[in-house]
Amino acid sequence: MVGRHATRSGPRIWLVGAGVVVAGALTLAAVTVVTRAPTPSTTTTTSTTTTPPTTTTTTPPTVTIDAVGDTELGNSPTLPSDPAGYLAPLRRYLAAPIVFGNLEGTMTSAKRSKCQPPSPYCYAFKVPTSFAKDYRAVGFTVLNSANNHSDDYGAAGIASTSRALAGAGIVQAGLPGQIGLVRDGPVRVAFVDFAPYYNTNNMLDFAQAATLIGAAHREAQVVVVYMHAGAEGPNAAHVTRHSETFAGENRGNPYAFAHAAIDDGADLVIASGPHVLRGLQWYRGHLIDYSLGDFVNYYDFATVGPLKYSAVLGVTLRANGSFVAGRFTSFVLTSAGLPQFDPTGAAAKFVNQLSSSDFGPSAAVIAPSGAITPVR
Repeated sequence: MVGRHATRSGPRIWLVGAGVVVAGALTLAAVTVVTRAPTPSTTTTTSTTTTPPTTTTTTPPTVTIDAVGDTELGNSPTLPSDPAGYLAPLRRYLAAPIVFGNLEGTMTSAKRSKCQPPSPYCYAFKVPTSFAKDYRAVGFTVLNSANNHSDDYGAAGIASTSRALAGAGIVQAGLPGQIGLVRDGPVRVAFVDFAPYYNTNNMLDFAQAATLIGAAHREAQVVVVYMHAGAEGPNAAHVTRHSETFAGENRGNPYAFAHAAIDDGADLVIASGPHVLRGLQWYRGHLIDYSLGDFVNYYDFATVGPLKYSAVLGVTLRANGSFVAGRFTSFVLTSAGLPQFDPTGAAAKFVNQLSSSDFGPSAAVIAPSGAITPVR
C-alpha cells in the first residue's frame, strides 16, 4: 500500500522548529529551452596543386548538469527577508546550462494545509510565489515536485506552485505523468522524477516507471531519473538494498529502483530525501547518486553531525547518455541552512566512505580534486 505521507508526516526528532501514458495520452511539463552555444568546429585545410581537400573535426555534443538535493527557503512566516541576497553567494556554483534541485514544499498563499488540526507530528511547508524568480536568478532551470511535501497545501498549493515555476521560466517535473524537458544546445534532456506516493510519479510502481522512462526517451536524447526515496535522518546515510521505512511509510527500495531505472533506459540517477548525503555507485557504466542531502535549508532542519554536509554534483554526458566527466563540490550548511563551500572536502570524504562501504568495487570515487572518473 502506498504510504500516506501526503496527508500526514511522522515525527522528525532532528527537525528544527516547527509524463506517464494516461488513457493513451502523454502529459508533459511545460518546456523551457535552456540553450548553450554549440562547440565551434575546427577546420584544417591542406593546399596542393590539385583541388584542396578539407578535413573538419566536430566535437560531439554534450550536456552538463549541476544537481543539488532538497531546497527549503524557509516556511511562512519564517522566511529570509531577502531571498535573492540569501541565495546570491551560490550563483557561482550553479553555472551549468541545466541546474536541478528538489523543491521541498510549495509556493502558495493558500491557508489550509494537510496538517488539520495542527499537529506536532505533521509539517507543511510553503513560501511565497515570488520566491520562484529567486530560484531562477540563482541558476535553477528544473525543480522537482515528486516528494512528500508537494501537496502540503492540497490542490490549490500544487496549482499555485506550478504557475509560479512556469512564470519564472523553471521547468517542473514529478507530478503524476509529468516529464520535465529542457535543452542544452542541440541535445534534449528529460527529467523523470519519482517518489513513493500516488500523487507523484510513483516509484513503488516499477511498471509505471518503465513506461515513463520509455516515454521520456521518445521526447529526449538524454534521460535523468530523480528519486525522493529512503529513510530520513542522521542514521540514514547507508543504502540498505531493502525497502526503507520512515514514520511508518514505505519509502521504497532506492537500490532496486535506481538499478531498474537504468535497466529501463535512464542515463543518470540522482536522489535526495534522507536529508543526509549517501554514496555514489557505477551501474552498467552509469552514475547513481543515492542522496544529495539538503542544499538550502532556512531554519527548517538541523545542521549538525552528518546533516551538515551538502554538495553540488556536476555531470557531463554525451548525447547518447554515456558519461564524460563528473565533479563533486563539498559544502557545509550553516546554522541558518545556507551552504558554504568547504575547501577541506569533508562531504566528499564522507561520501567516499559510504560508497566504499555500501558498494565495494562498484563505488564511484571522488578524487581530492572533486573529480569523478569512471572505472575503466
